[in-house]
Amino acid sequence: MTEPETLERRQLRELTRRFVTRDVLPHLDGWERAGEVPRALHGTAAELGLLGLGFPEAVGGSGGDLRDSLLVTEEVILAGGSSGLVAALFTHGIALPHIVAAWQRDGHPGPEPGSGPGSEPGTAAALVDRYVRPTLAGARIGALAVTEPDGGSDVAALRTTARRDGADYLVNGTKTFVTSGVRADFVTTAVRTGAPGAAGISLLVIDTDAPGCTVDRRLEKLGWHCSDTATLSFVDVRVPAGNLIGVENAGFAAIMRQFGTERLSLATQAYATAQRCLDLTVAWCRDRHTFGGPLIGRQVVRHRLAEMATRTAAARAYVRQVADRVAAGEPVPAEVAMAKNAAVSACDRVVDQAVQLHGGHGYLRDAEVERHYRDARILGIGGGTTEIMNEIIAKGLGI
Repeated sequence: MTEPETLERRQLRELTRRFVTRDVLPHLDGWERAGEVPRALHGTAAELGLLGLGFPEAVGGSGGDLRDSLLVTEEVILAGGSSGLVAALFTHGIALPHIVAAWQRDGHPGPEPGSGPGSEPGTAAALVDRYVRPTLAGARIGALAVTEPDGGSDVAALRTTARRDGADYLVNGTKTFVTSGVRADFVTTAVRTGAPGAAGISLLVIDTDAPGCTVDRRLEKLGWHCSDTATLSFVDVRVPAGNLIGVENAGFAAIMRQFGTERLSLATQAYATAQRCLDLTVAWCRDRHTFGGPLIGRQVVRHRLAEMATRTAAARAYVRQVADRVAAGEPVPAEVAMAKNAAVSACDRVVDQAVQLHGGHGYLRDAEVERHYRDARILGIGGGTTEIMNEIIAKGLGI
């Protein structure tokens, strides 16, 4: 997205802004207090083609690439939405790609649901028919379950087990920090099918209404209030072997491949949040009068706004540059990590200054910058912490 936007992408921005203005903003505060967004919102977004962006039309998507989905993420926040809304509405962006990637490796079966031998039970095409198509149509909600209560970022140490039992797997264990875990109809779940370490991990699609699968608790969080988050437990949950994504014990590599896209989404949320807070703060400083003049008339305020604008612009430019490279197929994990850290750092500084310049009003629940301040804190944790990103960067530097 470093080149001038095409007409199609400008139209996509306008479509997204209309969606946020009409279908989100009148209700967002209520969703924040309710702790979730309604299922109907997924259907509305699907009808507009927003849910399917970045997914092939052959699996029910809207086409386009990573940059189109990032553009929607950016515009949702710039239009007055929030990163919490992005997390709640677009959770399929981390729940479905592993299934679609397996389908692509199987050789692109026919485009229609149930078409051809590729849709036989136990194939990636069957998983596409059962999970991907209805989710992109807004009829189902998917989530990704990787993190465990005592594991954190150490994915290779996960302990949730899936033991083969005839035509099924028996799954036992606990997952936490599952975004959309309360509302999810299914979870793409990292399980241990082999020996300890990364080489023994697989991915299974688990229906949340399966006997033994329960929501242990809804997690109450500092931010992202409209995004429901849960701890899930699995007690002798019987999962058909056909719900295995790809091949057994190859799940760790699949998880790592998809992390790049998730990290770029979080980076986009970070610089977009910074830009939204900058816009709100400039408007506030123009309108707010103290000691006989507008806040923006004071040099110290202007310079602070200039610094906020500089940090935001630099983060946006670098994230978009890296997104272009990823969309072109370049393997650039260190650059993705740099982009995430740079955008999160800019966001942290900008939202902090936005609240400061709003004064007491910025501390109130009905101030938009207050919500962004809370929501922004997760961006340096989700998708790999800042410290994990630094390790990836150091490895890329050969140190």
